[in-house]
Amino acid sequence: MAFEGLSEKLQNVFKGLKGKGVLTEADINAAMREVKLALLEADVNYKVVKDFVADVKEKSLGKDVLESLTPAQQVIKIVHDELVELMGGSSSKLTFSPSGFTVYMLVGLQGTGKTTTAGKLAAWLVKQGKKPMLVACDVQRPAAIDQLEIVGAGVNVPVYTDRASKVPEDIAKAAIKEAERKGFNVVIIDTAGRLQIDEALMDELVRIKKETRPHEILLVVDALAGQDAVNIASGFHDKLGVDGVIMTKLDGDSRGGAALSVKSVTGKPIKFIGVGEKSDALEEFHPDRMASRILGMGDVLTLIEKAQESFDEKKAAELERKMRKNQFTLEDFLDQMGQIKHMGGLGKMLEMLPGFNSNKVSSDELDKSEREFRHMEAIMQSMTPQERRDPSILNASRRQRIAKGAGVSVSQINSLVKKYEEMRKMMKMMNQSPKKMNRILGRFR
Repeated sequence: MAFEGLSEKLQNVFKGLKGKGVLTEADINAAMREVKLALLEADVNYKVVKDFVADVKEKSLGKDVLESLTPAQQVIKIVHDELVELMGGSSSKLTFSPSGFTVYMLVGLQGTGKTTTAGKLAAWLVKQGKKPMLVACDVQRPAAIDQLEIVGAGVNVPVYTDRASKVPEDIAKAAIKEAERKGFNVVIIDTAGRLQIDEALMDELVRIKKETRPHEILLVVDALAGQDAVNIASGFHDKLGVDGVIMTKLDGDSRGGAALSVKSVTGKPIKFIGVGEKSDALEEFHPDRMASRILGMGDVLTLIEKAQESFDEKKAAELERKMRKNQFTLEDFLDQMGQIKHMGGLGKMLEMLPGFNSNKVSSDELDKSEREFRHMEAIMQSMTPQERRDPSILNASRRQRIAKGAGVSVSQINSLVKKYEEMRKMMKMMNQSPKKMNRILGRFR
């Protein structure tokens, strides 16, 4: 989880403040020392940390804060607002050319995930109603063209290639003409990378920029590189002039310092974050939502958006009808599990819930829940449609067959069927006697 270490430390600092009720200047100073250490340990740029802590401290020592009825909450709000400002203030949306035909140029060092990000961006644009084409302009790295073709096929987006040419700017120009001729309205240029910034790379990118005049140049950086990612962003911007940053592998960086530093150091906003390997694991970056996640306030808006993406109105209406008539089957259950997976799985959903503290739920516990989730899915997928619709026909031989197909024990199948039957009984009770059900549930509140 991104920012896991920082989130834990900041929440502990604020827990201490809340316990005091009345705050003194000494309390604020002590808290700010802890905040400073937490940010530095999260690999946030030192100058950024120094300015951030100074701003928060100055605002927290104001008379309105110290004499308020809830001084700790006021300090938390100040930290939240400053975090939002640090990461760019408001969300910086991807912009489109007013001409109706948009060219995006993706740049970055080798190994940052640039090519896979090009595919994710194409998939995101398709959801926005655009018709993108990918362009293979990395003529340096062996198999780079093959990789982009595989990525393009995975998201059902065409890829323009010219294996005979070794001049990337010529390939890009020809691709734009081809895209316009065939009715595409977005071109995404995947450029070459290097292990480090060098003159040859920059000259090549400048030539492509000059010939294609991209509407936006998007720099792809690896969050795992920490402060190196920020220095790389500065280097590319100084040489090329980038319009925004796509930060990959943020889900794999528990510190997250690069995300908190890049806007302040480069002046360029993060537009997207990569949060997984799948083609839909690219999210628009919202500073306010990320600040809320860091401070343990959840991210309900993103959770709702993900639910809406997975939401099928007709299926939901049919599911409600089945539940009311107590006709909910294992087939319906399997469909619901698919929607949860599409939203990122149980772990991702929990991270976005307000008040969820990942530090109180160990990674082992989350892994165990995810494993159980996958086992249940495998069990139901190993059943025939008839068995999913009517589990009462699951005799011993059928259960042994399913266990073998799913790679689980028969007892796990028995447990799933038992849970399903208990759920059906509860649904029946809710429909037949809502008052009785409310009394039962009231015992657990």
